[in-house]
Amino acid sequence: MAKIKHNHFIDTVDEMLATAKKEGTIHLYAEDKILTGRTLQINGTALFHFATTSYLGLEYDNRLKDAAICAITKYGTQFPLSKTYLSHPLYHELENKIEAMYGVPGIVTKNSTLGHFAVIPTAIRDEDGVLLDHQVHWSVQNACQLLKLRGIPVEMIRHNNLQMLEDKIKELSSKCKKIWYMADGVYSMFGDYAPISDLLELCKKYAQLQLYFDDVHGMSWKGKNGTGYVLDMLKELPENILIVGTLSKTFGASGAVFITSDTALRNRIKNFGGPLTFSAQLEPASVAAASASAAIHLSPEITIFQQELAQKIGYFNTLIKATSLPMIAPNNSPVFFLGTALPLTAYRLVQRLFNEGYFVNPGLFPAVPVKNSGLRITVSRNNKQEDIKGLIQALEYHFPKALEETSNSLHQVARAFGIPEIGPKKVKSIPQTSLNFQYETSIQHIDKATWNTLLGGQSSFDWDGLSFLEDTFKNSADAENNWSFHYYLITDATDVPVLATFFTFGLWKDDMLAPESVSQQLEEKRMRDPLYLTSKVLSMGSLFTEGNHCYIKKRHPLAESAVLLLLEQVEILNQKLNADMLVLRDFDEDVQLNRIFHNRGFIKINMPETCIIENVSWNSIEEFAATLSARSKKHFTKEILPFENAFEILIKQQLTEDEITQGYHLFQNVKNNNYAVNTFTYSIDVFTKMAAHPHWEFILLYLKNTEDSQQKSPLVGILFCYKNSDQTYVPSLIGMNYTVPKKFSLYRQLLFQGIKRAQELGYKKIDLGITATFEKRKLGARVIPKVAYVQAKDNFSMELLGTMQIKYIPAKKIVAIYLNFFQRSAGPKSRLITYPFINTYKKCQSTRSTPYCAYFNRDWLLCIYFPSPKVLSFSVNSTSPAFCRHSSANIFNSCTLS
Repeated sequence: MAKIKHNHFIDTVDEMLATAKKEGTIHLYAEDKILTGRTLQINGTALFHFATTSYLGLEYDNRLKDAAICAITKYGTQFPLSKTYLSHPLYHELENKIEAMYGVPGIVTKNSTLGHFAVIPTAIRDEDGVLLDHQVHWSVQNACQLLKLRGIPVEMIRHNNLQMLEDKIKELSSKCKKIWYMADGVYSMFGDYAPISDLLELCKKYAQLQLYFDDVHGMSWKGKNGTGYVLDMLKELPENILIVGTLSKTFGASGAVFITSDTALRNRIKNFGGPLTFSAQLEPASVAAASASAAIHLSPEITIFQQELAQKIGYFNTLIKATSLPMIAPNNSPVFFLGTALPLTAYRLVQRLFNEGYFVNPGLFPAVPVKNSGLRITVSRNNKQEDIKGLIQALEYHFPKALEETSNSLHQVARAFGIPEIGPKKVKSIPQTSLNFQYETSIQHIDKATWNTLLGGQSSFDWDGLSFLEDTFKNSADAENNWSFHYYLITDATDVPVLATFFTFGLWKDDMLAPESVSQQLEEKRMRDPLYLTSKVLSMGSLFTEGNHCYIKKRHPLAESAVLLLLEQVEILNQKLNADMLVLRDFDEDVQLNRIFHNRGFIKINMPETCIIENVSWNSIEEFAATLSARSKKHFTKEILPFENAFEILIKQQLTEDEITQGYHLFQNVKNNNYAVNTFTYSIDVFTKMAAHPHWEFILLYLKNTEDSQQKSPLVGILFCYKNSDQTYVPSLIGMNYTVPKKFSLYRQLLFQGIKRAQELGYKKIDLGITATFEKRKLGARVIPKVAYVQAKDNFSMELLGTMQIKYIPAKKIVAIYLNFFQRSAGPKSRLITYPFINTYKKCQSTRSTPYCAYFNRDWLLCIYFPSPKVLSFSVNSTSPAFCRHSSANIFNSCTLS
């Protein structure tokens, strides 16, 4: 299987947040000598605080502070012992108060994140399944990664999409004993709610459904005894619902609490719950502060505090309704989100508010889709009415100016979030007086010489290549490979080209650049639903071509203006086509372009590296070998060159119908064996049109039959090569027979024949494309990193794929690991019980109680099981002291397989 270098999600996030830091909107420090909750001093300026998640301001209550100080004086700064063994003296009082608040005992954890890691793997059994709301808190999603190692299905649904939830419940109902739906009670970014009433109706309809709510943002400011939004809606806690509350944030102290009325489940979690057992317990000061806060929650005073906050939230809402400010999810929670669409607009507005004396947070990717950036504003009991009024006035004044400053508009914001536009429609356009703009939907309307001068000479998108692609993919009967074409040419007042590019619009598989293991899982689902997890994409270039698809005259004084004009026009086209994603691809790393694209709402991802051979000036095989490194030369002369004569090699300008059919089958072999770049398979019509086109030629390899010279040699390999404008030779597609013995190095031989042919024709450059960079580098290719910039309607597909990214380990490799360990532990005289090991788990017939195979000697017995289709587990019986000494070695007792 061909390999590529995949994009790392953390690199993308780092790029985004590094820009936010440079803009001075994150990674800041408070400079106050004393905190009051109303203001913060940042960079020497006091700012009114509208970013807290402590909505009642209890952390400043003297009762909590005095309790914490007293606890430190009496019990020290920590109690360094696992709570499984012994809790420090203040815990008992806190737990009693928690039980009084909720009516059932609670489980106190260090914080909600560690709590999820403790509770989720214990609560969810191997026979269960999990459905995650798209916007459920990161800590919940991360804890669920542990479940997949046990073979537990973990899937994601779109935010609050009850129909999708019900469909998934039906899908899992025959496979799972319980189905857990995990959601937030109050969502931390937009302040919207889980649809509790509708979920309860689903619980009545599906007895398997269990609900797991992270309600840390609904805690204290809502509900009887401040027990939160979820319990306020439920009134009573059924056994099929587990609630996570916080002792931090609005509660004013530190820690978290997990509440369930299922006594058996609660005892099981408390007995053993990962971090609950192995992590330190809360410090005495935190427990004392939490206990003091619990006392307030159990008093009438909590209702007074809730009412005071509600009055301020109501005042905020009243003022907002009188403006045209686009609040995305109007509600009566303390969390509000003002949409800006573009990250740059969010940065500028935050900076303007800082200068006016107001502290708010930008809402940025990955917490929200990059095109749904904005300001996250929270209201607390510490805010005065005059502070709230001043903030709204500042927003009314500065929001339009930030939009104008960043070439944004209310129309664009409303369009990005899918909300009704408030106020008159006004689109800010980039001045175009000195630039001429040409848009076409066919290459036939673009001057051939101009296009080839700007973008010809690479891949197969010179003028003739694009004419072929239009003829092949435009209005295609093959829906998966039906593309429209869009060309842009921007010139200055003297008709000098400043920018030229083309886009295609069509279907992409969402996992196109995902790890192979993810695509393998999805292709199984696409056997039943061919368009599962696919998106309509408007992309620079095409899926058939690789390379720099955008010409920019970078030294031209209007170069940046041309790029901004292109983005403006492409955005209009993107909206017209209703695309799910907009992609600008295959750029070299460029700081200026990175800044422009990021500010316009694109995230950067690393693309597969591309391979080019630029030295084709040699005149013999010996001279070619001399161009290679010493190691590559040795590889070439020993593994490729000696086997050239094993093949009959034909170069053809046209193919017969039989050759097209054979070549297509060989191409399908490669396509079906390679998920590195997972695209739709081209139909045979594409290859029929290639065979009739003058710019395509074909290199065919037949393996000679050394035993019977009369028997026709079989076609075992084929290269489909495009001849680009007498400059670049492009071995574009490949087909292979994988039954050819490895010693013949068929793939390498095909690459070498493509290189030889380019030299024979006098080409200056060979474009070898992406994938298998290691092999291409050994034949002299230069590997060039490429990046793309992506703007999606939402993050759902990206995050759904993230839940699937488990790299499966071959079963045979796992068994080898086990054997190596046990043989070292118990000696070399181990034997395999006479069960032949089969390479693929799909052929195994074992159950939870019957082993698939076993290894033993007189001291131990190792049994291998497959309890579910993609899970391997083992059991060991041993009396060996040697084994016991090694029993803590780092081995698996359960593993996911390919």
